[in-house]
Amino acid sequence: MRDGFTAVVAARDEEGLLPATLDALFGIPNLSRLVVADDGSRDATAALARAAGAEVVSLPSPRGKGAALRAGILLARSAGPSFSAQPLLLADADLGPSASRLAALLDALDEDHPASVAAFPKGVAARGGFGLVKGLARRAISRRAGVAPLEPLSGQRALLPAALDALPGLAPGFGAEVGMTLDLLSSGITPLEVPLPLAHRTAGKTFEGFAHRARQGLDVLRALRGERVPW
Repeated sequence: MRDGFTAVVAARDEEGLLPATLDALFGIPNLSRLVVADDGSRDATAALARAAGAEVVSLPSPRGKGAALRAGILLARSAGPSFSAQPLLLADADLGPSASRLAALLDALDEDHPASVAAFPKGVAARGGFGLVKGLARRAISRRAGVAPLEPLSGQRALLPAALDALPGLAPGFGAEVGMTLDLLSSGITPLEVPLPLAHRTAGKTFEGFAHRARQGLDVLRALRGERVPW
């Protein structure tokens, strides 16, 4: 494990699972800062994050995952050179206790692999939809960069400063991860995928699930078109 790292968690209305996720992240050795980027939550997400000991940056209204991550990363890097030189861990808010396993993403980082991405177990991924959005992202990335990632939509990522500095900004909404992967590949960095036994909430094959994936698909298309919000 490295001497120190900063974690950023994007969250919207995640009061149910966020406390367990934060508790697990705080248990990873050498955590220096934990920032929760609250995307205009209507519940107790921000209050619970502060009570757990996290720093919180709150958007006044929901603006999407990309905007929340951007705000969280900017806050994380605003503390000075010592923090800017640390690895950055990005985590979703609904991992619960399994978030402790993200330590493996940090351990995987080195000069040859300045970015790593968690791959969910097949059983977890299968509980979502039909894989249409993931397939779209994977095929598009493969056509453009010659690499077909297993988990192009995974929000669990670790980056050394060199990888973060290669990003011009973040794609809006749920396209943030696809845009990140494309931008890293275009800069010559291939994210290392690390299979991890993570758990997270899935919307499943319900109306809400299909609506979520429709929004996700539209945001992925925006990322593929090159939309980015600069730092």
